[in-house]
Amino acid sequence: MTDDDEPSVEDIEIELLLEALYRRYHYDFRHYARASIKRRLFQARDRLGAGSISGLQEQVLRDPDALAPLLNYLTVQVSEMFRDPSYFRALREKVVPHLRTYPSLKIWVAGCSNGEELYSLAILFREEGLEQRTIFYATDINPKALRAAEAGVYPLSQIRKFTENHQKSGARTSLSDYYTADYDRAIFDSSLRANVVFSDHSLATDSVFAEMHLISCRNVLIYFDRALQDRAVGLFDSSLVRRGFLGLGRKESLRFSAHAAAFEDLVRDEKLYQRRDR
Repeated sequence: MTDDDEPSVEDIEIELLLEALYRRYHYDFRHYARASIKRRLFQARDRLGAGSISGLQEQVLRDPDALAPLLNYLTVQVSEMFRDPSYFRALREKVVPHLRTYPSLKIWVAGCSNGEELYSLAILFREEGLEQRTIFYATDINPKALRAAEAGVYPLSQIRKFTENHQKSGARTSLSDYYTADYDRAIFDSSLRANVVFSDHSLATDSVFAEMHLISCRNVLIYFDRALQDRAVGLFDSSLVRRGFLGLGRKESLRFSAHAAAFEDLVRDEKLYQRRDR
């Protein structure tokens, strides 16, 4: 082995920290894409005043209260309502007609972050007359993100973009029908959460928990390495009903997945897939 092949001190520190997080708190980031994790840990080190990655590890091992701030760096909560409107238009046109044939529906928003995608789907299902027969499962590994999703409160400054996206998605109503403005906040109607189950769930360590008709997991897999991507897609395969649907993010694909054969393209450009018959 040459010197160039040897891991740096910081690489070793990162491996030890990720292992410590798993063994102490059962949060498994060991198979997240290393470049992304490294960048975020450096941010956490600098902003949390740890001095080094080893210092960050000491903080989180000795003080459980240090875990939540670190999780906010390790998990990504950047989204917007009706993000990539053409994806939601494709759901309306290509997926909803199939879902109408079921008397009841289960929808899983995996990696729901602060809830923007959940509320987008809840509004879409209300507009399409499917809300009352649907249970939504909104899951994430970050407790703070789940609390934000359950609150349904977003900066009023984001509403213009949310509204533009909603209209481009094929909206049948106005987004303003679903929230009230309170100073600099938009508070979304609690009725949109009436059929929602919020729960912590890790795609890295947890198992299947229900049989779903649609799984939307967008812009999550890009943060995983290949092995963890395969594990997640395997969970989706096991979770879907016969001929169920899977939606991924624009930069994600099943092309190289070990489970690719379980799915067929429904709308290729929008990364919408349908589970094949067994």
